Amino acid sequence: MAFDAYDDYEQGERVQQWLRQNGLSIVVGIVIGLVAIFGWQQWRKHQVNHQAAASQLYVNLRTAQAAGQTDQANALITQLMKDYADSPYALFAVSDRAVDDVRAKHLDKALVSLDWAQQHAKSPALKALVNLRIARVQLAQGNAQQAITTLGQISANDYPGLVEELRGDALVKLKRPDDARKAYQAAEAALGKSELQGGDLQMKIDDLAVAGKQGA
Repeated sequence: MAFDAYDDYEQGERVQQWLRQNGLSIVVGIVIGLVAIFGWQQWRKHQVNHQAAASQLYVNLRTAQAAGQTDQANALITQLMKDYADSPYALFAVSDRAVDDVRAKHLDKALVSLDWAQQHAKSPALKALVNLRIARVQLAQGNAQQAITTLGQISANDYPGLVEELRGDALVKLKRPDDARKAYQAAEAALGKSELQGGDLQMKIDDLAVAGKQGA
């Protein structure tokens, strides 16, 4: 029993000595840990509030666009680009403006908007979608080869049917019907027969077949 009591006493002394030597480090470590946790929580709270504010601005933008308030809509887009460029809502707003510019035949303006969207897109899928839209505008401008180059930047797993159909359109413009046919066939395989019935792609495939027979 005496030895046991001595062992307990010795262990207690060693613990106290260790605490005296390392106590400050432990306290500092705990404080740093608490600050890190608090900082992370504050950052997360800021991010949530930041995205919520961007979302509300985008809702306001859509309302202004629906009401035909062009100046107000442009001001909201500018604010999203300036203060919320890291949010998807800024990208959506700029992409929407590009669509409006295309409808108004302002293709150069549309490309400026889409270039901004491409630079700020966070996910590969969003970048692919923006590149697809850029290629469409480039083709509408008559830059078929440039459109094909842009399409080449898109992963084979992203929108393969749409990409191959647009590639086929560009190849038709470049008077490369055989390559266009292969692109349309790739689009057909990606989309499936059910998507082709009564669609533009089927008409394009049929038109190439007719043109091939006439040229034979």
